Amino acid sequence: MSTPSDVLVVGASAAGLAVTESLRRKSYRGRITLLGEEAGAPYDRPPLSKQVLAGTWEAERTQLRTRDVLDALDAELVLGERAVALDAATRTVRTGSGAELRAEAVVLATGLHARRLPGLSGAAGVHVLRTLDDAGRLREELLKAERVVVVGDGVLGAEIAATARLMGADVTLAGPQTAPMRAQLGDDVAQLLAALHSEHGVRLRPDSPVDGLETAGGRVTGVRTVGDVRTVTDVRAAVGDRPVGGGEVLRADLVVEAVGGIPATDWLTDSGLVLRDGVVCDSRCRAADGVYAAGDVARFHHEGLGRSLRLENRTNATEQATLVAANILGEDRPYSPVPYFWTDQFGVRIQVYGLPAPTATVRIVEGAVEQGRFVARYADNEDRPVAVLGWNMPKQARLHSQHLLGRYAPAPRPTSAATPR
Repeated sequence: MSTPSDVLVVGASAAGLAVTESLRRKSYRGRITLLGEEAGAPYDRPPLSKQVLAGTWEAERTQLRTRDVLDALDAELVLGERAVALDAATRTVRTGSGAELRAEAVVLATGLHARRLPGLSGAAGVHVLRTLDDAGRLREELLKAERVVVVGDGVLGAEIAATARLMGADVTLAGPQTAPMRAQLGDDVAQLLAALHSEHGVRLRPDSPVDGLETAGGRVTGVRTVGDVRTVTDVRAAVGDRPVGGGEVLRADLVVEAVGGIPATDWLTDSGLVLRDGVVCDSRCRAADGVYAAGDVARFHHEGLGRSLRLENRTNATEQATLVAANILGEDRPYSPVPYFWTDQFGVRIQVYGLPAPTATVRIVEGAVEQGRFVARYADNEDRPVAVLGWNMPKQARLHSQHLLGRYAPAPRPTSAATPR
């Protein structure tokens, strides 16, 4: 495909903005339209659960670029307008107002919607955290809340629990895993994170899926779990929680649902694209002729791993968007990153390179757990490194991550001119 005369980016997210900026850095002078559902300029999401929620950052500080910088991109920003349909064959996007936008290349960067659990919505005092507006509403209530229950023990749930506790709230973190972030960290390090939360006063309810709310006068008063109550007897009298069946009711005047996200693909049902937990793409992040995806919504083929992958993190949004821009301009490069994410909780920075598996063998290769600073190496059953984790050792973790490059790199492609693309 020749260089397109115009590009339409759907999603004024970090990924959407990065596509626009990368095109301009590569001297693309065609027309670019950036379509976004939210009315404000593109902003950064990682600070929402930490600095914005805690009040150490004003909302304006999350903006990714100033107005002058955005203007210098010479792109048309269509904000506060939701995409409702796509015809992939003609690369035409219809918006909620009825407008139709066409381009020779379309990039889908619509991200995620916050997942909601059945039975946990409809009552006052129940929140999700996905947008800047969500963070503002949640912070306003957190400042008045006494007992907070965070439902969901992944990255977002653990971050919100840590922030709420530092703000002085009585916090309980409930989820189906044996320890917070077990899916991302594996058993051993997740238990260290559990200990960190406990040391700071967060009450943990491991193995405790949630099945509903208790309310009074339309406002939440508690969360029902179906988990194991063996670890909570000693604190129940102090906080007023009570056992019910195989679980308990956790008292709360504020509840946060942090149970993951759903790729924002509902508007693509009749688009002609393949949708399967995201927009299915090839290794070039191409979903169809002239249609690409980047960021949380993109499920791409990772040539190094030989399987499809969808990554939900800020680093991936930027790196994948940069690759998409290059491929729009004809560079034909595969996207085969070493996955990476980080999280800050109670003054500890955790960085993860690669994909730690719960069954991986974990060995400390630098520092020590007792010192609160270490690098852990994760290896498969053939002792090949699959991931590296740093606990308050950012530079050292980055250096050790270089050993993963061979694991995730794609195999060299044949150079014959007859090789099909």
